[in-house]
Amino acid sequence: MTASAAPPSEMAFFSLLVRCGSFSATARELGVTTAAISKRLAQMEARLGVQLLNRTTRRASLTPEGEIYLTHARRILADIEDMEQLVSHAVAAPKGLLRVNATLGFGRSHVAPLISRFVKSHPEVQVQLQLSVNPPPLTEDAFDVCIRFGEPPDARVIARKIAPNRRLLCAAPAYLARHGAPKVPHDLTRHNCIGIRQGDEAYGVWRLSTGKRTETVKVRGNLSTNDGEIAVNWALDGHGILMRAEWDIAKYLRSGRLQPVLENYRTPPADIHAVYPQRHQLSARVRAFVDFLANHFEKSSTRAAGLVTDW
Repeated sequence: MTASAAPPSEMAFFSLLVRCGSFSATARELGVTTAAISKRLAQMEARLGVQLLNRTTRRASLTPEGEIYLTHARRILADIEDMEQLVSHAVAAPKGLLRVNATLGFGRSHVAPLISRFVKSHPEVQVQLQLSVNPPPLTEDAFDVCIRFGEPPDARVIARKIAPNRRLLCAAPAYLARHGAPKVPHDLTRHNCIGIRQGDEAYGVWRLSTGKRTETVKVRGNLSTNDGEIAVNWALDGHGILMRAEWDIAKYLRSGRLQPVLENYRTPPADIHAVYPQRHQLSARVRAFVDFLANHFEKSSTRAAGLVTDW
């Protein structure tokens, strides 16, 4: 027997169930009994002829069929919300679920506070923020907006530049006094370099260019981390040379606590982009959020640096 198309209310129920993480939490959210939640899910699964959740005594997890259903349900629900806003000319009042991904340090220090301000202006938008060490694959439909650094990742998505950024090499004066400053990129091989293990870039490989020539240097050091703030503190303590976002270290360069290294060489770009699927370009909530970020960072870039971290 062929299953009929799922009504939007059924898709919204299943999306809420997965978001809440349990039958009891979903029941509290909807103001019904846990038994009513279990019964409604069972009816869905009977209609579809597949199991959507694996139940255990402690938790429920998505089956492969449940993963597919959830991915498409969330996309359809978002499209319905976008369509309703377009036909009702409700662009001035975005609403609905907005799923945002950002890296750990940047998300914690800057995206989260901006989301707090954003929802005060747009109370009908529900924002889910997930922070991760590495950016999620763009092929997955897990997020509506991802905040990324560097070159736009894929021509099939929209990548709006929300802030200029570049990485610089630096070290504490005490370290340079002991070991001397490198004159050319190859000199870095003789220095202790602080490593940051994040993203898809090859760990310990620094690329520096001048004019049309780019040099690739394999650096080494006795300290590495996946947290940029920790790496900066190690550099301040005089442990070695660090490659870090300009806005993250500018205040230390101004104060003299860190000194630039190999200033005449450029590193790979690290501009900050808000990345989202092309199908979201008409979404009022996505457009409003990205505009909000862009306006904030445009104002911030004219003030003292040090407002944005790289990760």
